[in-house]
Amino acid sequence: MKRVDAYTDGACSGNPGPGGYAVILRWNGHERELSRGFRRTTNNRMEILAVIAAIESPTEPCELVIHSDSQYVVNAIQQGWAKKWRANGWMRNRKEPALNPDLWERLLDLLGRSGHKVRFVWVRGHDGHDENERADRLAVAACRSPEPLIDEGYERGA
Repeated sequence: MKRVDAYTDGACSGNPGPGGYAVILRWNGHERELSRGFRRTTNNRMEILAVIAAIESPTEPCELVIHSDSQYVVNAIQQGWAKKWRANGWMRNRKEPALNPDLWERLLDLLGRSGHKVRFVWVRGHDGHDENERADRLAVAACRSPEPLIDEGYERGA
């Protein structure tokens, strides 16, 4: 199984506001960059979408190592929070709904059916990590996309 390293980041100009995500994929001496901009969204949604894009990108099952500076994303998966939220009808506890259930549902489904062996690695953001810094620049640039996409889940209040 080939190894693919994915360096992900999300950004938002205002929160909420125009947003973007970026992914840098590396495998066997190859590299690919992905980024998308959205007209109105949140930073956390962009962090989740970056991971979704990273998982959807490889065309064959692989060992996929996702490097993210989002503790929200990494902990929600590694600590099992997202699975617990789903099991509780997208509630964090008895009174608080989980945010971004549309994206968490999509991410959990992908993790279950992608065929990839996925591992998450948290990296400290804005701390000199070259790929994280580059992913951040790409995500920030995506925020200024001249033709931003619509984050349907955010704009309809998912």
